[in-house]
Amino acid sequence: MPVVEVDPDELRALAGAEHKPDAELKEDLFSLGLEFEGETESGGFELEFAPDRLDRLSVEGIARSLRYQYGHDRGVYVPETNDAEWAIEVDGSVPEERPYVTGAVVRGLDLDESRLESLIQLQEKLHATMGRGRAKGAIGVHDLAMLKGQRVDDEEGETEGTNAVKTITYRGVDPDGDRFVPLDDDAERTPAEVLETHPTGDEYADLVEGLDRYPAIYDDIGLFSFPPVINGTRTEVDEGSRDLLVEMTGTDQWTIDRMLAIVCYALDARGGRIEDVEIRYGDRELHRPDLSTSRKRVAHDRIERTLGIDVPGTEVVDLLERAGLDAAPADGGTRDRGVPEDAPDPDAPDDVALEAVPSRTDGPDTALGGSDAAAEGPAGEAATEPATDEGLIYEVEIPPYRVDVLHPADVVDDVGRAYGFNDLDPTYPNVSTVGGRHASSRLAEAARDALVGLGFEDLLNFHMTNEAELFDRMGLAPGDDALGASAPPTITEPYSEAYTVVRTWALPSLLMVLENNTHRAYPQDLAEIGLVAGVDSGESTGIEEHRSVAGALARTDASYEDAKARLRALADAFGASLSTPPTTHPSFIDGRAAEVVLDGESVGVVGELHPKVLVEHDLELPVAAFEFRLDGLR
Repeated sequence: MPVVEVDPDELRALAGAEHKPDAELKEDLFSLGLEFEGETESGGFELEFAPDRLDRLSVEGIARSLRYQYGHDRGVYVPETNDAEWAIEVDGSVPEERPYVTGAVVRGLDLDESRLESLIQLQEKLHATMGRGRAKGAIGVHDLAMLKGQRVDDEEGETEGTNAVKTITYRGVDPDGDRFVPLDDDAERTPAEVLETHPTGDEYADLVEGLDRYPAIYDDIGLFSFPPVINGTRTEVDEGSRDLLVEMTGTDQWTIDRMLAIVCYALDARGGRIEDVEIRYGDRELHRPDLSTSRKRVAHDRIERTLGIDVPGTEVVDLLERAGLDAAPADGGTRDRGVPEDAPDPDAPDDVALEAVPSRTDGPDTALGGSDAAAEGPAGEAATEPATDEGLIYEVEIPPYRVDVLHPADVVDDVGRAYGFNDLDPTYPNVSTVGGRHASSRLAEAARDALVGLGFEDLLNFHMTNEAELFDRMGLAPGDDALGASAPPTITEPYSEAYTVVRTWALPSLLMVLENNTHRAYPQDLAEIGLVAGVDSGESTGIEEHRSVAGALARTDASYEDAKARLRALADAFGASLSTPPTTHPSFIDGRAAEVVLDGESVGVVGELHPKVLVEHDLELPVAAFEFRLDGLR
């Protein structure tokens, strides 16, 4: 969970709570979901919070939430932006692996040491969270006074008026191409030299590994930023900087736009004036920062049902405004029962403003308040809809920094926090049963106890592995008519080559454990009950999965008879009839393998592992093993 360090005095000043004692401030923070973890050596608060609220990665964001909680602010606030004087030109040489850029200019800042530290902390926390360690999005903050932009000329060759746009260029650079002085250095270096000699370059070198050209940003003077690795010394921000350029590059436009919105709101809280930047791609032009709001619909009855409270509509709107959102009844306060709460308004254009939706002041309060009185329209005529909260659905406006609001349930959560979760009365659910273990879970637990009683050591291995472990090292080929040979579910974008598929059988996992423990004493009798899966077009999900029981006996005298004896004892413990007709399996020795048949159903295999499988796993002792479906014991 992310931890943010904040100065409590600075937090009080920004939140308008200068005289609130530490104990009360900590309680208020806890009600927001921010848990006090301790203090720094300088007396700062260390606050841990859920990683979905990325707008609280800075003292400015936390103070904003407190201001809403204290009632100092209400509803959605969107900073005004000035017209663009700067543009970022995206050159065709930009590496296709990192094609997107966004940016904003912030003027009139008064930075001191604490404010600069807060900005740097926000930058690094966004890198670590939403930016995925700079892989998905990287932030560069520059002193605008140190940049020289290329002015755009009009058709007659003359520079346009005082608001003429100055450009910088996002482009690709050869690894051994142009030089610049990186931060915390005093020598000019090429991008390749930065990766080889600079500590920051070494840390983030993997992000540009294998690229023919590296991402770079140029002004009229030359290269000043090497994203996502490091900025140049020339544009370094210090306490004397007043105007800043904030640029972000990444692999996804939405991600870097949302990261930029969070930074802009933090700098706006410090008195900065936000100024647009034109982003010029080859086929389109964008104006950033994107501070447009989004909308969600949530039903009144869902709020009451989820939170377990009876609350009038007027109070719901009040609570949403106290959460930093805006709300109004959608479609005049009622909805068709067949229309889901999160469906878009079919009669409204995509860019309809919330002001166009009926609000509390546009109609009678009874549309939200749940009064029994009929609302009156023009000339005193009675409204056609009853004044009731039943069927009411709200159109909720979401500010751009709230990247966590994805579903109506997130809006309900905000209502609950504004109401106060501690103020909710706990009630027992209206059901006639109590919780308990599922039958399959009870069966697995009983089987584990039986295996431990038979001398096995119970294991819990990863369900994910790779095809080499499942097939090649077991002497098995995908598609063989044998246990474990079904096509495995594959991971589209695996994090590691070691975990690319879900295992189709559990025995290879036991062999990997034996391989990693050849230095330990024998005998080693191992067992596992765990998930296995295979591709099956007959299933609604396309995947068939079940629990499998696997056991392995690694000892000098391990034999088919030893494995079968333990298998029979296990079957007897569950009252299952066991038979073991001969079979063949590529992982087992021919003539020393049998089919596991429980109550007349073929569910697995038992036998002595083939020498080639033992050699592949560096095992010098014989291994007898079995595997079968857990549901065969029912």
